Amino acid sequence: MQKPRLSVVVLTKNAQDCIGACLESVKWADEIIIIDGFSTDGTGEICRKYGARVIESEFNGFALERNKGTDNSTGDWILQLDADEVVTPQLAAALQKAMSASADASSGAVGYKFRRKNYFLGRPMRYGGWYHYSAHFFKRGCGRYEGLIHERLKLNGPQGVIEAEIEHRPFSSMEQFMDRQNRYTGYEARDILDEKGVLPEKEIFYNLKVKPLKLFWKIYVKKQGFREGRTGLIFSIMFSYVHFMKWAKYWELTYGKKAA
Repeated sequence: MQKPRLSVVVLTKNAQDCIGACLESVKWADEIIIIDGFSTDGTGEICRKYGARVIESEFNGFALERNKGTDNSTGDWILQLDADEVVTPQLAAALQKAMSASADASSGAVGYKFRRKNYFLGRPMRYGGWYHYSAHFFKRGCGRYEGLIHERLKLNGPQGVIEAEIEHRPFSSMEQFMDRQNRYTGYEARDILDEKGVLPEKEIFYNLKVKPLKLFWKIYVKKQGFREGRTGLIFSIMFSYVHFMKWAKYWELTYGKKAA
């Protein structure tokens, strides 16, 4: 029986500082596809050194970019990554085991979610709700992505669970964090408008005035962000503020110009 082939898809944009570590962690894969947002640094050159196929693409939402990567892949299984993620040896072994098991069975999971260890300002976050599962590993033809940002993988079959981790270091400074969230909240506000239309102002102001406080309580107290010390406090405040930013931008899109 032929061994299942793995295609790794990585989304990149000016990622020369982190893409090498990402690709080094998956150099055992059968194929690497890069969907690059016209990087102006050395990202493309680094990727090609690892034998990756680089496809330049104007950004039109994470779901479309991930689906484009899938459509250009030839493997039996697809692993979707961000440039700032690293596959640990434990996860690599678990992924290969899952693929081998699928080759011996006529049924079973068509996709898997695995653990994502997120780092906030250099600290791995075990508490505060940021040590969670990531669903980006699936069998070809069995999954598609939906959503402009915080895209969701939709599978046409059962999903399994892998407890091994991927490591994710999305930013190294508060400035970098704020720059990224400023972009993302703009996409998220547009996503809400496209999906739900113009909501009542009462619902919008609930998300501006009440929900950020509830979110802080959830992250810092209920999900024990306080156990991360000062980093946990800053983390809880900042992610509550991100929710406020998203809804402030949604209000601007819907009622803001009328109120000006």
